[in-house]
Amino acid sequence: MNGSQTVMAEFNSPVSTSDNAFQASLLEGVSRTFALTIPQLPANLYEPVANAYLLCRIVDTIEDEVSLDVYQKKTFCSRFIEITQTGQGAEAFSDDLAPLLSKQTLPAEHELIQVTPRVIHITHRFDPVQIDALATCVKTMAEGMPVFQASDLSEGLPTLADMDSYCYYVAGCVGEMLAKLFCHYSPEIAAHKEKLLDLSVSFGQGLQMTNILKDIWDDAQRGVCWLPQDIFTETGFDLATLTPATDDENFRTGLVHLISIAQGHLQNALTYTQLIPAHETGIRNFCLWALGMSVLTLRKIKMNLDFKNSNQVKISRDSVKATIAATRLAGRSNLLLSWLFNQASRNLKTPGWTYSPPSLKA
Repeated sequence: MNGSQTVMAEFNSPVSTSDNAFQASLLEGVSRTFALTIPQLPANLYEPVANAYLLCRIVDTIEDEVSLDVYQKKTFCSRFIEITQTGQGAEAFSDDLAPLLSKQTLPAEHELIQVTPRVIHITHRFDPVQIDALATCVKTMAEGMPVFQASDLSEGLPTLADMDSYCYYVAGCVGEMLAKLFCHYSPEIAAHKEKLLDLSVSFGQGLQMTNILKDIWDDAQRGVCWLPQDIFTETGFDLATLTPATDDENFRTGLVHLISIAQGHLQNALTYTQLIPAHETGIRNFCLWALGMSVLTLRKIKMNLDFKNSNQVKISRDSVKATIAATRLAGRSNLLLSWLFNQASRNLKTPGWTYSPPSLKA
């Protein structure tokens, strides 16, 4: 019996691990952050959101796999789009992709690809509206990410608009999917659907920009740069000269500008969260914990502009605990949340400097 047949037998077995426990175990392996935040959601949202993250992580695994060429990545992404939409073909997909994964890919991601049939089986037990939200997100991500993977990223992205597009394909479309799932869950939330969908893209961009800034030097070690040249042109720095050894004040000035832009997106993330009814504490916590950790990460980057690896600006466990405690205390009050955000992010804006980004979906 091959790997996929074993998986199929497991999830058809009456003694198989529950789907929630199965997904929780996978989340713990591929993302400690989401393994922490997703369980805060109401029970009716936990399973589809956990499943959605696993689907997106499968796309990420394809895109990050060093052993696959551009054509192979595009082919596997196309196949996965159809699998997510139809629920068919997951076994062959898993059997074809799993042997190609390199040792550089995390063991948890190897496992995720091997159990893709069960992940898809769970997907297609959801309501049609939920399935459509998940499949649309996967399609957007899987079609958009290969465009950037095929580009020369050694000298950064040409413009902030390009960075906006990349962040949309990686995170903004995930934000849209979450907004759709939240609105499907609650008619009260759905009353703000259009505003939430708009803000969700900015929310996703704020989180993704934080990750990009935190991982600058880790990416540079791989000869990759996701920063926009036009921002650095204004400060007099050429990203083509960026190396792990770079020590340049003009470069740091550009970073400060990007931190300011990210802060603006996180401000939108707060507005998004404040549109969620106060009694929906699980959804608010899910949003606020991610938002709070991003703000604290940006603060740490701003205070350590000469950092040289992501561990130097990684927030501590105590900071995570403090974020959780603060949001639990203030989570129901929009006024208190605004005060907390303003206090935490007050030094992130660049005085006397403004930038008006183009449409996030441009």
